[in-house]
Order: sequence, then structure tokens, then C-alpha cells
Amino acid sequence: MSGKLGFGLMRLPKKGLVTDIPQVCEMVDIFLKSGFTYFDTAYVYLGSEDATRQALVERYPRDAYTLATKLNASVALTENAAKKELETSLKRTGAGYFDYYLLHALMNNNYRKYEKFNLWDFVREQKEKGTIKHYGFSFHSGPELLDKILTEHPDVDFVQLQLNYADWDDPGVQSRKNYEVARSHGKQIVVMEPVKGGKLASPPKEVRKIFDAVDPDASYASWAIRFVASLDGILAVLSGMSNVEQMLDNTSFMKDFKPLSEEEMKAIKKAQKIFNETPEIKCTSCRYCTEGCPKKIPIPEIFTVMNSRMTTGQIERTNAQYGDVIKDRGAASDCIKCHKCEEACPQRIVITEELKKCAEAFGR
Repeated sequence: MSGKLGFGLMRLPKKGLVTDIPQVCEMVDIFLKSGFTYFDTAYVYLGSEDATRQALVERYPRDAYTLATKLNASVALTENAAKKELETSLKRTGAGYFDYYLLHALMNNNYRKYEKFNLWDFVREQKEKGTIKHYGFSFHSGPELLDKILTEHPDVDFVQLQLNYADWDDPGVQSRKNYEVARSHGKQIVVMEPVKGGKLASPPKEVRKIFDAVDPDASYASWAIRFVASLDGILAVLSGMSNVEQMLDNTSFMKDFKPLSEEEMKAIKKAQKIFNETPEIKCTSCRYCTEGCPKKIPIPEIFTVMNSRMTTGQIERTNAQYGDVIKDRGAASDCIKCHKCEEACPQRIVITEELKKCAEAFGR
């Protein structure tokens, strides 16, 4: 496979509520012409597999790209329903087969369901049939569980992990420890959230100053992506690009990829120290939490405003932003503590407690 950059198809550009297919086509063209081949979608990414068919599969020969998608047992009520997700993904994409197939978002609260539904045997069988070429899993928990899964399933081909410089030593995400466990088992790694849901593309002012002093022309996203791409054993670094501009930026510095220099690594360590000392809710705006919320609370948007309030101290401005965010939707104070959001959260945020703090801060 050429190039380490992967095109994450979760945050595709929209025209209103509909995926902007012409822009996705343009992004796909730039990506492939730049020498990259790895595309990543999932059964639960709304409209993504269909967009993949229109922008990629129907426009390029099958050997021009590698395609990954995922089976999510958490949304399936039965074993049969879980296994049918592969059939649905094949129909949606029209790809014929998948180069990489993942059991999706394994965590402490759901990994046993993958065992119960016999999905490990299922993906092995599909690999033998040629429906999938390689199989692995994406993971959102701690190193102990990762070690357990890899010990019990030593034949997986790769693991998808959340790795970025801000989460490297974060006690909740434990990026570094998970990376070390995966490599100790000899597994290749696909990196997700290298830019932390876009946060590292626009880091705090103190971090920007550090990076600008070393290379004023480099985008902040490039620092984040090159950090993880410099690690050993990386199969692909997924960037969830949402417009042509982001695609042009990412391909510009990954086409002729150069690992971080010693000076650049020193700058990264300074940035990590700032992130470790900055109070924030560790939300990446993946939106998994909002789908089952009975009160339709825009949790990621509320957390974004709360983080802005904590880092800037601007009460009046964030009060106005909060009012805009909850207009015609649920407020933080509407939370009934059903905990559906926490069960879905890959960052393992205690969302109900954070919403309570937001309700107290904003008065509703």
C-alpha cells in the first residue's frame, strides 16, 4: 500500500443535510492522484458507504484503492442482524470485497457481545471466502483489555487505535500504552483521531506559538498527523477530511512524508505539557452519544462551548453561544441520567456529570 495517509469517510462535507458528492469526488481524485489508497468507512456512518460507492467505487477500478469498513455489534439485536451488516455494507458500497474489515469500537461494556454473537469466527470465515482480505478491530478502552483481546485472538491482522500527541499520556485514553501493547503483539496499527476530532488543527494559542517558532509555514494539523505517522508499525493514519482545503493540506505534507526531527519532537513535548495542564472535556465530537438521547441534547456542541468557557473565561460570549446551541433542542439541565450516552461514548466520558456541570455553569 502506498502512503500512510488514510481518508476517513466519517466527517464528509455536506450541502444542508445531504452529503456533497461532487466535493467528495474531487477529494477522492486529489487523494488518489497524490499516491494514497486507504479509504475508511463504517456501517454506522450515516450515508458514508453510499457516498463511497458514488465517489470512489463507481469511478475507479477496484485495484486502484483499498477499502475498510466496520461491523458494529452494539446496534444489532441478534447475531444474524450483526452478521448481515457485512452484506449490507457490500450492497451499499458495491465494492465486491473489503480489503480491511473491522469489528467496531470494542470497549469494556460491549466486547463480550462480539464473543456472544460469534463474530470473531464470522470474520475468519469471511477471510477464508475472500469476502474480506484482512480483519481487525477498532478499540476504545485501556491496555489491559487490549492485551486480553490480542492474546485471545492472535490472528487479527491489525488494530485501529486512537493515537495523537494530546492523548499520548492522557489517563483516560492511554494512547501510548495502547500503542505499546499492540506493537508488543506485533500488530500493525491504523490510527484514528490523529487530529482529535479537529481540535489539534486549531490548538490553544500557547501551542501555536511553540509550533510557529519551529516552522511558521506548517499547518497545525500537519504536526498532529506527522507525529503519529512517525511511529513504528503504522499501516495508515486516518484523517476525517471535510473539505477540499483539508485534503490539499494533508496530501501536501504526506506525499513526501518525513518523520519528525529532534527539534520538532521537542516542540511536541512542550505542546503535550500544555494539553496535560489545560482543563477540558475530552470530547472529539464523534456524535455517537447523541443518537440515543431521549431529550435530543446536542452534547458535543455543549461540551465545545463549555471547553471554550474554561479556557477563555469569556462568560458573556459563551452564554450567547450556549443559547444558540440549545435552541430548539435539549439543554444540559434536561438530562435524565439514562446513561445511554455514556454507554456509546468511545472516550469514556462521564457525560451525565459533565452535563450537570454545564447546566450549573450556564443556568439551564
